[in-house]
Amino acid sequence: MNEPLADATTTIAELKSRVLAFARERDWEQFHAPKNLSMALAAEAGELMEHFLWSTSEASRAVVSDPAKRAKIAEELADVVIYALEFANVTGLDVAAVIEAKMAANAQKYPVEKAKGRSDKYTEL
Repeated sequence: MNEPLADATTTIAELKSRVLAFARERDWEQFHAPKNLSMALAAEAGELMEHFLWSTSEASRAVVSDPAKRAKIAEELADVVIYALEFANVTGLDVAAVIEAKMAANAQKYPVEKAKGRSDKYTEL
């Protein structure tokens, strides 16, 4: 039996490979155009948000602590990440590279000395 996957020991490449294998086994690649995957990703993100609808920020922390609700939230998070990884597979985007590039761009937009402890948009810092 395989050991359970964990963030500390599983690479993004391994996850992308598993997601791709799952889709290929079911002949689902034919449905996985970037348009469809982006829409599925948005739909799943909406389902994740639904768990926190009408909650205050503090109450949302309590929602995540409730074991029954946490399990449902985990399922929605998994759906979001799976669709994001399959989107990367279909488009040939390297997840680590695009995250690195975006974090560098964000560091320029949100310099620590201006943004630390603030939630303002970069145009308002």
